[in-house]
Amino acid sequence: MIAAARVAAFDILTAVSSSDIDLASAIDRGRARLGEARDRALATEIALGVQRARGTLDYLIGHFSNRAIDQLDPEVLQILRLSAYQLLHLTRVPASAIVDDAVKLSRHVRKASASGLVNAVLRALSRARRQLPLPTRPADRSDREQMIAYLSVTLSHPRWLVERWLDRLGFERTEAWLAFNNGAAPLTLRANTLRTTAPLLRTKLEAIGIATTPGRYAPHALLVERGQDLGALPSLASEFVAQDEASQLVPLLAGPAPGRRVLDACASPGGKTIAMAAAMPPSGLIVACDLRERRMRLLRQTVAVAGAEQVRLVRVDFRSPPPFKPSFDCVLVDAPCSGLGVLRREPDIKWRRQAAHLQDFADRQLQMLQRAAEVVAPGGRLVYATCSSESIENEDVARRFAAGRPGFRHVDAGTCHPSLPPEVVDDSGDLRTTPDQHGLEAFFGTVFQRL
Repeated sequence: MIAAARVAAFDILTAVSSSDIDLASAIDRGRARLGEARDRALATEIALGVQRARGTLDYLIGHFSNRAIDQLDPEVLQILRLSAYQLLHLTRVPASAIVDDAVKLSRHVRKASASGLVNAVLRALSRARRQLPLPTRPADRSDREQMIAYLSVTLSHPRWLVERWLDRLGFERTEAWLAFNNGAAPLTLRANTLRTTAPLLRTKLEAIGIATTPGRYAPHALLVERGQDLGALPSLASEFVAQDEASQLVPLLAGPAPGRRVLDACASPGGKTIAMAAAMPPSGLIVACDLRERRMRLLRQTVAVAGAEQVRLVRVDFRSPPPFKPSFDCVLVDAPCSGLGVLRREPDIKWRRQAAHLQDFADRQLQMLQRAAEVVAPGGRLVYATCSSESIENEDVARRFAAGRPGFRHVDAGTCHPSLPPEVVDDSGDLRTTPDQHGLEAFFGTVFQRL
């Protein structure tokens, strides 16, 4: 019998590669079919690991199969990827069991004709595990091609992105950034300050065996070090939101008192909405918007569980004129972006994106920012944020907006909130976090005030 977790991992990876579903959604679907917690954890680990290491795995599969990756049957390729990942990274499982399961899996998905190839490639990889034929770290920094080969293949990132970062950041910073992306992301919580505080939540978690440490930069962040599945703790579900620490910094740009009327233009999944709601008076109003129905359902659930009674949900497409008057004290545009700043948490993104996509994202972001600016009240604040590492989506969009909107002035992020650490404010007065400098995902935020 094939291990249930491996079948689930195959289904997850196949869904991601053959449809528009993202890795997180595919994992949720795959885990739902598994009864054992151990199987759910293993399927998740394999699926995430394959996406992080895909560049390396494909290089090795091509080497040992002596054929181009795009010449392999898609289902056979997924079997080879997940099995190669197990051979290289989950060494507690005997290699013979991994190879045997891979052969059985190829028959299970009606690819029996490829079982010989699967067996041969994996056995050759297993024999070479201690001395893999991968590009080594170059000693000569003048050899650009050698640097790119090492960074893209051995550190498993698409070549176009490696070239882009190498030109902008240099070798050492790029290497550190890629290594960060390849690591496992910690589970990070934000205490729901509508219900509790970070110290009190930490004490409650400690009492049930979940160890946490405070975040380094965000005032309400807790990093989970060890303990049980938080999904099994319904009694505490209303007291925290799972949210990356860098993401938790963005709502601080709205200020310690965002105003009585706040608009969150791209609100789902709702972590930033909850943070701003907690900073508002009980009589205040926060209008939280998104477009897709699935994201609205997620937003609705987050708001309900958190008990954010000031929040009202409205389905709005900010690429069109918004159905509001210029009456909001603060408007947050956490714009849909390439996601290249969160590759540690969402590694499938790096294989979905191409350089040509960035300008399209930037143009849509500018359009949304311009639409959102129409509903900011005089004297009100406009916050623009992304989880992108790329200037074309960040400061370039802000610069284009400022050039066409003389009625707004740039505000130094360092003056927005006393809890925003100066280390995360760059020389231009914008919020900026990076893996190599802060040990956080790459986020950007800039602030304007309407005159």
